[in-house]
Amino acid sequence: MQHLNFPYPPQRIKSVEGVDQVFDDIRKKWVVLTPEEWVRQHLIEYLIRDRNCPPGLISVEKGLEYNGMKRRYDLVVFARNARPILLVECKAPEIKVTEDVFDQAARYNMTLQVPFLMITNGLSHFCCHINLQERSYSFLKEIPHFEEMSGRE
Repeated sequence: MQHLNFPYPPQRIKSVEGVDQVFDDIRKKWVVLTPEEWVRQHLIEYLIRDRNCPPGLISVEKGLEYNGMKRRYDLVVFARNARPILLVECKAPEIKVTEDVFDQAARYNMTLQVPFLMITNGLSHFCCHINLQERSYSFLKEIPHFEEMSGRE
């Protein structure tokens, strides 16, 4: 798999009948190692190790409903009060992070009302703080630490 712009690669990888798999510590199971999953697992390691996100407050690939349609988010981090504080859309490294990708995550956020939104393909990362009351956003230079996200919800 491709080298990404995260410091910690996933730890447990295996091949079963020619299919590479990675152990997802959040979901507690082996999952197929697709390019998007490679990005997601790198990000999970980064959020836990560098941004102090408690693993028990990270949710991966859960369903939500938007405009009557069922969708699935890639990753959500929750505050200790169970309120979602960070919504992440992961793309494979070869997928460019475009306005369309950002719009997809923003549409999901209409349902979740999360104050931090991140888009990554493992090479480029964009994170913004959303002021839900003013319906505005500002891009951040880096992904905030868990405590900062929890304090600014």
